[in-house]
Amino acid sequence: MKQGRKRRLGRRKVCPFCADKNLLLDYKDPELLKRFITERGRIIPRRISGTCAGHQRDLAEGIKRARNIALLPFSTIA
Repeated sequence: MKQGRKRRLGRRKVCPFCADKNLLLDYKDPELLKRFITERGRIIPRRISGTCAGHQRDLAEGIKRARNIALLPFSTIA
């Protein structure tokens, strides 16, 4: 019989915005937003970035706004 994959059970990542109340999520701050997009320009999912649901929604909205006013690229060609 085949054995199933072993799951890695690690600690849950802490939302950086909840942990540091001085860290404000603003669409005009591309350096902060670049931490949450891949090198191809895609938004990093919640399970990888560790953000909470509310901040992930705000983060996605901020990244999309920054793309619309050309602070962040829509995609990059590697």
